[in-house]
Amino acid sequence: MRIAVSSYSFSQYLTSGELTQIGCIKKAKDMGFDGIEFVEIISHDGSAAEEYAARLREECAREQMAVTNFTFAADFLQGSGGDTRKEIERVKRQIDIAEILGASSVRHDATVGYPKVKDGWRGFYTALPVIAEACREVTEYAAKKGIRTMVENHGWFCQDSERVEALINTVAHENFGWLVDIGNFLCVDEIPEKAVGRAARYAFYVHVKDFHFKNGNEPAPGRGFFGTRGGNYLRGAIIGHGIVPVRQCLRLLEQSGYNGDVAIEFEGLEDATLGVGIGLENLRGLITEVYG
Repeated sequence: MRIAVSSYSFSQYLTSGELTQIGCIKKAKDMGFDGIEFVEIISHDGSAAEEYAARLREECAREQMAVTNFTFAADFLQGSGGDTRKEIERVKRQIDIAEILGASSVRHDATVGYPKVKDGWRGFYTALPVIAEACREVTEYAAKKGIRTMVENHGWFCQDSERVEALINTVAHENFGWLVDIGNFLCVDEIPEKAVGRAARYAFYVHVKDFHFKNGNEPAPGRGFFGTRGGNYLRGAIIGHGIVPVRQCLRLLEQSGYNGDVAIEFEGLEDATLGVGIGLENLRGLITEVYG
């Protein structure tokens, strides 16, 4: 089992200019990771995404770092001005970039946030046929390139484990699966271990993250926290410092037969080197304990 880090974990450095995505590769290597997941293509010098993806691939090869996944945003209900056909074609172009990057798997969203009332869409199951058809067309395109596609429990509207499972089974394609983020279920107030128990058998890739939690009946905790769908509060935490039952979730994944890549996704207020480093130490110990 390889342990990777999401480039998103270094967002504070990318935003400040302290690191580029190319620089994240050596940073991750020096910290002891086996691979890196790229979230979007963030060109620091204005070069085209295709060119920059090729440079990222070359740098990963130089550092002997695996490109474990490519993640990018998508929305088949509201993206590309609400034109589903245009959004499908845009996502296919991102699949082309994933091929240049050397990623064998891709995570794209199905939809993010609540769609506006349009053409009768008032709930998830009404919109499900539209997003499922789009996801199926994209995964059929990606399969020809040897790239598996996934959605993540992410974005509120398609985040509950029951909804993601329904989407996967409606798409019903062996090339389409689930990026299981063990922490994100809390964003829709779902119990992580219960959700992972449902999600594990569909897992193509795993994000490990942790959260601090405050009950919504308490005063708002202030900067750094964000609201869940049910009105509670979360703040990103170092793996092992929050309330996500990481060991239990890993055990459920192991019992389901999952032995693929896991990636740390750090969202805490701590310095990223400190937060990611401690998280790696804790996660490595838990994986050894669970997987042997």
